Amino acid sequence: MSLETITTISPTTNEGIITRSGISLSDLALLPETSVKAFQSWRTTKLSDRKRIVVKALEILASRTDELAAELTDQMGRPIAYTGKEISTAIKRSEFFLRTCDDVLQDTPGEAEAGFKRFIRKVPVGPVLVIFAWNYPYLILVNTLIPALLAGNTVILKPSPQTPTVVEQVAKAFEEAGLPAGVLQYFHSGSPTTIESIVRNPLIADVCFTGSVAGGLAVQRAAADRIVNVGLELGGKDPAYVRGDVDVAWAADQIVDGCVFNSGQSCCSLERVYVHDSVHDEFVAAVKDVLKGYRLGDPTDVKTHVGPVVSKRAKTTIEEHIQDALNKGAKNETPENATFANPPAGGNYVVPTLLTGVTHEMTVMTEETFGPVIPVMKVKDDAEAVALMNDSEFGLTASVWTKDKSTAAALIDEIEAGTVFVNRCDYPSPDLAWTGWKNSGRGYTLSRFGFDQFVKLKSYHIADGPA
Repeated sequence: MSLETITTISPTTNEGIITRSGISLSDLALLPETSVKAFQSWRTTKLSDRKRIVVKALEILASRTDELAAELTDQMGRPIAYTGKEISTAIKRSEFFLRTCDDVLQDTPGEAEAGFKRFIRKVPVGPVLVIFAWNYPYLILVNTLIPALLAGNTVILKPSPQTPTVVEQVAKAFEEAGLPAGVLQYFHSGSPTTIESIVRNPLIADVCFTGSVAGGLAVQRAAADRIVNVGLELGGKDPAYVRGDVDVAWAADQIVDGCVFNSGQSCCSLERVYVHDSVHDEFVAAVKDVLKGYRLGDPTDVKTHVGPVVSKRAKTTIEEHIQDALNKGAKNETPENATFANPPAGGNYVVPTLLTGVTHEMTVMTEETFGPVIPVMKVKDDAEAVALMNDSEFGLTASVWTKDKSTAAALIDEIEAGTVFVNRCDYPSPDLAWTGWKNSGRGYTLSRFGFDQFVKLKSYHIADGPA
């Protein structure tokens, strides 16, 4: 039986640029077996030695930033002006885990009692399967890989077919850093059957998935016939509320970036904007002014702000959301911009689009668009804004924009989302937990709680016994 051939299609040209071979089911079954064997020695390695290897691997990746950035631009279409920042941010996140792991992973003492020593130890779970997405592959990967390794686990990686070189670069860096053989493995696949098979493998002790809600549900179903933790980082439909007291020009600039950066292809991109009616028209005018300065085009050009979206299918979905809104009464108020009018031929370019007059009867306000669209809805007061923000199956992030921080603090307490911002958006902070509410996922990454899924608790009771 021939192996699956996986082809990465360039978002810029829609031509094949990379091919990789899939893995047979028999070879796939060997990965957890190898991982279990490597785990027996890796789990007993001193934390200081694990940290040393991680530090060295990060140094190697940092030294190759330009190469890694160029690969990202080619494979997923983000402008070259920004891809290097992903590498440096991934390293900073990893450094947070390095700073905190000694404290987080240490034993927790029980209550003092004469004749007894009691404590809780955090023990690594075993082989961890990490299935991760293409849109921020290095950032997504370090969220799980680094704490899993530091906690003493072995790891098997499955990258998106869109960004296949990420795992190869990471595995190479860790090998050069001295990571023992078998501790970190990877495979390429685009087959749901292959994914289901390894998720079901009883040697896999933990599963981490980042991607769509449909993909997360499929992984959850595959794991449902055994007791195994499944962490899910899924989609979002993240709202922003612009209050009437805001600095309108500043808020417009920030919100456009939150909607359009990475062509809107982020789980925490802003996808719904609610604006108080007292500043609605002023805000829309300010957004137009911001968009006039954006440059849509070739992602290899350092002057480009917005590149193509990842695929023809993604482009079609985004355009369908826009057309549905227009059909139901929304207005396209995107300003004239020479680069919007003449995007490069052949790629999956979507013009950053400003829609007004939107409602929750429109797909663009209810389903994840994952594209550079700014849908603006007028609201009469705080209560209406919060009700609309909560009217969603998703709950990843949400933001309130205002000069009144005390009122904003009260409002964000009412918002159903795992991360809430005031005067900020689209920023996972490494010291705070990253978690989705509702259909945006379950479990945690980042923060000191980002280690939790990679350890199990073991309680020790040690009595002195008879003298």
